[in-house]
Amino acid sequence: MSVRARISAGAAVFALSALALTGCGNSDDDSSKGATDGTSASASATSGSDSGAPTSKETGSGGSATAGKSGAPATGGANGGGDNGGGVTSACTTKNTRINFVQAAQHASQQAPAQGSIEVVNTSKSTCTIVGAVTLTAKDDQGKADPVETDNSKNGTDAVDVKPGGTAKASVAYTDLNFEGSQSAREVCAVQASTVEIALPKDVGRTVKVTKDSGAQGTFNVCGKDVQVSAFKAS
Repeated sequence: MSVRARISAGAAVFALSALALTGCGNSDDDSSKGATDGTSASASATSGSDSGAPTSKETGSGGSATAGKSGAPATGGANGGGDNGGGVTSACTTKNTRINFVQAAQHASQQAPAQGSIEVVNTSKSTCTIVGAVTLTAKDDQGKADPVETDNSKNGTDAVDVKPGGTAKASVAYTDLNFEGSQSAREVCAVQASTVEIALPKDVGRTVKVTKDSGAQGTFNVCGKDVQVSAFKAS
């Protein structure tokens, strides 16, 4: 082969190699472009997620929390009702109490009344309550004067709990001397009662003997109509 022919053949081979290299370069460019496009799409998705708009999952969580809060029970609901019902007691009546009436240990003076007392003793095994007006009626043994009637509505009728075996007391202020008569007749009053009638609130009255502090028979000697019964106190 001549020298010129060899040069022509070599040039042809070089040209084919150059075309092959050009084709490979285009393929690399396309691949790089595809990778770049994919990265851009991923970045766009990430950007949309970070934009602050809640997803459906986040919205569901928020709704659930709100419902749980609104469904919480109010403070003191059922327990409050139970506590209120626990304080109920039975009333003090003739069936669960004994009543004593004690005459004053000292006579009245012109400055101060005599002080007797009403005692209500709980004879049952559970606490009872006195609430309301307690009425006291005294009739003269000989029926020579009108009865004396009074209650403690002016001085106090708030609820008083009396424990089993316990006592509630109220003082009875009255005048047991006649300061207008002679010295010998000072102890003669219109109403001289050896018994009195006492009625607890919403209960029937009962006849009670008048006694002295010692327990001996006494007399409710009342001059005038001014008899005051105080509020009851448990002792």
